[in-house]
Amino acid sequence: MIKLGVNVDHVATLRQARMTYEPDPVTAAGLAELGGADIITIHLREDRRHIQDRDLDLLRQTVFTKLNLEMATSQEIIDIAIRIKPEQITLVPEKRQEVTTEGGLSVISQKEVLTDIIKKFNDNDIYVSLFIDPDRDQIIASGKVGAQAVELHTGNFANARSEKQSTAMLEVLREGVKIAKDAGLRVNAGHGLTYKNTGPVVEGMDVEELHIGHSIVSRAIFVGIKRAVKEMKDIIYKHYLIKQNF
Repeated sequence: MIKLGVNVDHVATLRQARMTYEPDPVTAAGLAELGGADIITIHLREDRRHIQDRDLDLLRQTVFTKLNLEMATSQEIIDIAIRIKPEQITLVPEKRQEVTTEGGLSVISQKEVLTDIIKKFNDNDIYVSLFIDPDRDQIIASGKVGAQAVELHTGNFANARSEKQSTAMLEVLREGVKIAKDAGLRVNAGHGLTYKNTGPVVEGMDVEELHIGHSIVSRAIFVGIKRAVKEMKDIIYKHYLIKQNF
């Protein structure tokens, strides 16, 4: 059964818009777990535009499922991650001017740096995933630098403007899953997934985790975060059963 990682960054984004104490992403994470979240995902950015160090410290103490920390390769954040010891690190590219992560990590151009960073995390018993585009060379390189998993970027699929384009992008992702598994990597997926497009991903991709944030937090404004998470879990379960021919 595919696990659901709920990203609570956007709760912190709303809080930081007024530089106040609410809504609290720590509270949101607890409610998401009560709604069925298998993983809590947060991105501690260098500019601290949403998640703060305080949030990470408290989530490390309170998350009872699995804490997945998205992060860039800056030394400051590496040191924080080693101190906090989340169950999983997902290394992502990071630009100060971007609204959200725009694409996958370029593993090929950073092989030496990533090899050293991943070894440091592994030496501290921290599992490492790399957020990458479903590109053969990037996937192969991910295995060579020592990552245990990859998270395939589903943005091109999510942003497809036609059924034909969507089908083509899903096929690219499916091929990426196969390449990754042949390379001995575990496979996750995420970015831009919604209540409307997650079903085809579940049916079409053999992945372990889906990481979804914006759509769930958006839905939570109207129905509450517990229900929003449960509704996404129900979609995953429904399409998992279809995939299994139940």
